[in-house]
Amino acid sequence: MSCMIDYQAPGDLLADRVVLVTGAGDGIGRAAALAYAQHGATVILLGRTIAKLERVYDEIEAGGGPQPAIFPLNFEGATLNDFHTLAETLDKEFGRLDGILHNAGLLGRITPFEQYNPELWDQVMQVNINGPIWMTQALLPLLKSSQDASIIFTSSGVGRKGRAYWGAYSVSKFATEGFMEVLADEIEHLGHLRVNTLNPGATRTQMRKDAYPAEDPELLRIPTDIMPTYLWLMGPDSRGHNGQRFDAQPPRQ
Repeated sequence: MSCMIDYQAPGDLLADRVVLVTGAGDGIGRAAALAYAQHGATVILLGRTIAKLERVYDEIEAGGGPQPAIFPLNFEGATLNDFHTLAETLDKEFGRLDGILHNAGLLGRITPFEQYNPELWDQVMQVNINGPIWMTQALLPLLKSSQDASIIFTSSGVGRKGRAYWGAYSVSKFATEGFMEVLADEIEHLGHLRVNTLNPGATRTQMRKDAYPAEDPELLRIPTDIMPTYLWLMGPDSRGHNGQRFDAQPPRQ
C-alpha cells in the first residue's frame, strides 16, 4: 500500500492510549516511542538494554510526554512465561493495551544459504517471528479490551520478494507477512482491532549499516523522517485498515 508519508498527525492523536514498542532503545523503535509519547501515548518501552531504555524514558519525560514504563526483555532468551508476566503486569497497571509496534529485529548474516549457520538461523527466527508471535498471543486479551487497537509488524522489502543471501532475515519477514494475514483474518469481525505490516524502507539505522556497509548513510532518511506512517497506523485514522501491507517511504528510484 502507498505510504502515508504526508500524514499530519494531530497533537492529541494518541491521547490516553497505552502503546507497547519493542526494540525501543534506539533506531526506529526509539523514534517511534518518542513520536507516540509526543502525541499523547503512555509508551511501554521494551528492549534488551536497560541503559538505552532509560535514556529514551528520560527523553520522553523531558519532552513533557506521559510517564512511560520500562520492561526489559531480550527476545533471544524470552520464554512464554516472560510474555505472560508482561501481560499480567500491563493488565494490573493499565487494564488494556491500545497498540503494539513490533520493531525489534535481528539481521543475522548476509551470506549464501549454503554457508548459513543453523544456530544463527534459529536465533533470527526467535527474535523476528517466534517471539513476536507468542508475545502477541499473550497480549491479545488486553488488545481486545481496548476500544480501538492497532498491531504493527515490521516487514521488509526482502519479506515481500526474496533476495539472494538474505537468508533467515528474509524468511522471517515472509513469515511475518503470513502471520499478519492469518491474524487479520481471525480478528476481522471484531472491528476495533487491526493488524498490518509496515516496511520502513532504507533508513539510517545500525541494522542498515550492517547490511550495507559501503552505502553512504547521508543519502538515507533518518528514523524521524518516516514517523508519519507509524503515527497514522497506530492512531484512529487507520481504523478499518486490516490485513494490509504498508510502506513508510516511497520506493527508491
